[in-house]
Amino acid sequence: MIEALLALLFGLLIGSFLNVCIHRWPRNRSVVKPRSHCVRCRKIIAWYDNVPVASWLILGGRCRYCKARISARYPLVEALTGALFCWIVWSYGLTLVSLKLCVFSAMIVALIFCDLEKRILPDEFTLGGTVIGLVFAAFVTVPDVTAHAIFWLAGIEAGERWLSLAEAALGAFLPAFFLWGGGWVYWKIRHREGLGLGDVKLIAMVGSFLGLRGALFTLVAGSLVGSIIGLAYIKMTGKDADTYELPFGTFLGAAALVAALFGRQFIGV
Repeated sequence: MIEALLALLFGLLIGSFLNVCIHRWPRNRSVVKPRSHCVRCRKIIAWYDNVPVASWLILGGRCRYCKARISARYPLVEALTGALFCWIVWSYGLTLVSLKLCVFSAMIVALIFCDLEKRILPDEFTLGGTVIGLVFAAFVTVPDVTAHAIFWLAGIEAGERWLSLAEAALGAFLPAFFLWGGGWVYWKIRHREGLGLGDVKLIAMVGSFLGLRGALFTLVAGSLVGSIIGLAYIKMTGKDADTYELPFGTFLGAAALVAALFGRQFIGV
């Protein structure tokens, strides 16, 4: 119980930092300098106005100085990250598995909101996350069997660590390659881009953490839900289906969270 509460507090702090990344990385800005400030009046935000969730509520969602509105995205990201960290530690304890899932969940939350706001999936999270997933694979077994089967058919004996790394590498490469191939075919047929490269990198990142089954579940579930919700939104708002840019990464990210947190029930991950 104590560990889960500490994870909640730590998640709130990480969520605060994620908000900085969500705002700055899609705009190619540093997350180190300058200090946190109001984007309207440029006043530096004092530490007591930067307490996760609480400060936003106390200030009524407005800047202390210029009274400009502060997006509800800030407390939402903080609360969501805190809740995810709490749930993960409650479920898995203070283990390397928990650390891996917390890191993964934090990056996915950031990617979801980056895509919602700017239709951009920063490489710092996608490509950087893929590398981090491969590193984690050396210490936390990737729950998949694809590489195991390939090695067995080839008559190759390998240790558990190498098998885990192979599962992460296959999970990153194969779904990303086929997703990129689908986008390439669409471009050849329709002569316009139907899929951003950021989505391909996102699937690679998911596969490096969750393996091939986790990435495929994310791809199928995200595509299905995204298509249904996207078409419904286009119909209700009267937008042009040929030009409207669907935040596909948002749906992939949501599906990836489901795969990470409830994969054992759905796909045995």
